[in-house]
Amino acid sequence: MNLDWSVLISAFPDLMQGLQVTLLIAISGLAGGIVSGVVAGVALEYGGRISNVLAHIYVALIRGTPIVVQVMFIFFALPLIAGIRISSIDAAIITIIINSGAYNAEIIRGALNSVPGGIQEAGLAMGLSFPAVLAHIIAPLAFRRSLPAMGNQLVNVVKDTSIFIVIGVGELTRRGQEVMAENFRSVEVWSEVAAIYFVVISAFTLGLRVLERRMRLP
Repeated sequence: MNLDWSVLISAFPDLMQGLQVTLLIAISGLAGGIVSGVVAGVALEYGGRISNVLAHIYVALIRGTPIVVQVMFIFFALPLIAGIRISSIDAAIITIIINSGAYNAEIIRGALNSVPGGIQEAGLAMGLSFPAVLAHIIAPLAFRRSLPAMGNQLVNVVKDTSIFIVIGVGELTRRGQEVMAENFRSVEVWSEVAAIYFVVISAFTLGLRVLERRMRLP
């Protein structure tokens, strides 16, 4: 079967609109996931008893349930419980924030744990407070060590956005489905969708590799 290049060209604008939604969800969700992951990761490594337990429960609950179940709960069940209405895009972003935050928490915890204890002791011996040591000495080192794993998480987040087709989000996969329903050219449409995902993820991966080399520890 020969590819019909006119189908690829005509479908491209619609797929680019879907890609914009995909990137909006991925970047917004990952940014929020980094914040929640840092908070939970610090609680896991340095938190008190209550914060440590809460962080463990959060990480275990999210990592122990499928992301599709999480988004279905947030989109369908949470409005009934809380009496609020959530748009499909907002539900997708919230899900990514919560989901990636749990995985980022373990990444951050591992990175913090990998920093030698002597560095913390040296900072405290210099008269710095623990928050100052954490912010100015431990955190920069931990950030460098966490970059490869965080890069993998970014790739996973971009791919996970395709799951939100189940709640009608008009991201790249949903747009591909709609275009295919109109022209019935599944080979061309899904080949183009796959190619777009590949190019985007490859660009992110290349950028992260460059960042890793520039920030590589001696």
